[in-house]
Amino acid sequence: MTIARRSLVATALAAPVLARAQPAWPNGTIRMLVPWPAGGSADTVARLLQPHVAATLGVPMVVDNRAGASGSIGTREVARATPDGNTWVFVFDTHATNPFFIPDLGFDTRADLAPVMLVATSPMMLTAINNRPWRTVAEMLATARARPETVTYGTVGIGSLAHLTMELLQAATGVKLVHVPYRGGNPLNAAAAAGDLDLAISTAAGMATLIGEHVRPLAQTSDTRSPNWPQIPTLIEAGVPGVASRAFWGILAPSRVPAPVVARMNAALQDALRQPVVRDRMTKNMGVDIVGSTPAEFTAFLDRQMVTWGRVVRERGIKAE
Repeated sequence: MTIARRSLVATALAAPVLARAQPAWPNGTIRMLVPWPAGGSADTVARLLQPHVAATLGVPMVVDNRAGASGSIGTREVARATPDGNTWVFVFDTHATNPFFIPDLGFDTRADLAPVMLVATSPMMLTAINNRPWRTVAEMLATARARPETVTYGTVGIGSLAHLTMELLQAATGVKLVHVPYRGGNPLNAAAAAGDLDLAISTAAGMATLIGEHVRPLAQTSDTRSPNWPQIPTLIEAGVPGVASRAFWGILAPSRVPAPVVARMNAALQDALRQPVVRDRMTKNMGVDIVGSTPAEFTAFLDRQMVTWGRVVRERGIKAE
């Protein structure tokens, strides 16, 4: 037998072994962990995508809320999960800031997770509770200057992008505000609706039920006005120089999930984002900007976010207290 023929025979004999080593995917129920409470923006977007991804892949898909520690508890579970393509995580913007606040995350944000897709971004809304007197950022800042450390603002937690944005606002304007962190969007919304705060800052998606009824927007945090909110000035336009940020939502997998599986999940998510009902809910109802990135684009985006906000944490000396 020639060398070439022996090689062909060996390859043929090895094929069943390789097939067993790389089982077909999907091959069972897919679990999407949302490391935030039910009802928040991350949970809402994940559940909006869920039925369409399941239909495309032809297997059941469940959304599993594992809240705690600014999203790190559920994310850690996925980072440690078997890389079989059946466990994924839907993260919010704290994913890029948690490494600077939580020394015992239990996983390496870059090494243990594979970015799959940047699903969407959104400016945040700095809002005043309706029975507070301020109609503009300038009016709020005037009160904060006259009475330092008396004006309170609520966010979804320490180290959230909303928290860091407000740290930048204070650095740019010289005011001193009081941060009141909550454990997610629903607790923040409940406090704002009850009037327990002076200000609340979160995504429009997270505060959709409050805007108009309980809170009034003072400014949005993107560098230009979102087409979804053209009537609301940016912080920069409102007199806060150099302060701009956008919240984001994205999906990651355990780092050792095979690249073809990641690519197929990305394609299924792209299909879901093309559905008119999904696009309408996300853009018109929630006021977010759909991105639908590639895995490589999301990797580069996360790297930029971690560099930017890591520097803010260090320069402002922010601690997880």
